[in-house]
Amino acid sequence: MGNPPAHRARKRFGQHFLHDRDVIERILQALDPRPGQSICEIGPGRGALTVPLLQRCRRLTAIELDRDLAARLPAQAAAHGELELIAADALDFDFHQLPGAGSWRLVGNLPYNISTPLLFHLYQSLERIEDMHFMLQKEVAARIVAEPGTSSYGRLSVMLQLRCDCHELFDVAPDSFTPPPRVNSSVIRMLPLARPRHEIGDAARFARIVETAFNQRRKTVANSLRSLVSRDDLIACEIDPRKRAENLAIEDYARLSRSSRV
Repeated sequence: MGNPPAHRARKRFGQHFLHDRDVIERILQALDPRPGQSICEIGPGRGALTVPLLQRCRRLTAIELDRDLAARLPAQAAAHGELELIAADALDFDFHQLPGAGSWRLVGNLPYNISTPLLFHLYQSLERIEDMHFMLQKEVAARIVAEPGTSSYGRLSVMLQLRCDCHELFDVAPDSFTPPPRVNSSVIRMLPLARPRHEIGDAARFARIVETAFNQRRKTVANSLRSLVSRDDLIACEIDPRKRAENLAIEDYARLSRSSRV
């Protein structure tokens, strides 16, 4: 019997399969997987990263939505190590349900069409995560590491930097994928912190303030946050009401969240 025909990328799943061996090796060097570590690959696809991961760590958990790809992966993995395959949508999967009491290392070439909502989904499980190494659209990676006062700085920047050390590692060109995407990509490392970078008080209130501010980022914070915070509240928190959402540092949002007047 011959090998099965190559799986064609499905647009509805946002599939762009990584094939560049140099890029794969750089990801492995950044991750440095070791036997005995709990590692979960999100979206293994055709197994380009899965197989070399197994060769290094011997045991791997993978989450794959595409049933056709999921059906092929066990045979690919069999000669290289033990693969626990979870056929599920990572957006719906409860990462608290990963086995064991310890923390997990996450890695993956994330589909561009779900990367931002998936990152917010993973945000709810950071206490179970040791680190994350993801391939993302370069624009999304830039937003994660952006500093206040820049056009890329937004809700994703504030929320992830509050809870993680975030580092953009290297860029990846479109021709490293099949089919090539229309944008450049970046590999990013995120290391969850033992505790938030700033004391925020109520986490739901903090998230609501940040989301509300950036939903109307062209307005001053006095206007965008008026349903949550008065002008006097902003002044009491030493925040200029004339500033816009991108001009507030994470510490400013934390101060607003802690304020009893919010």
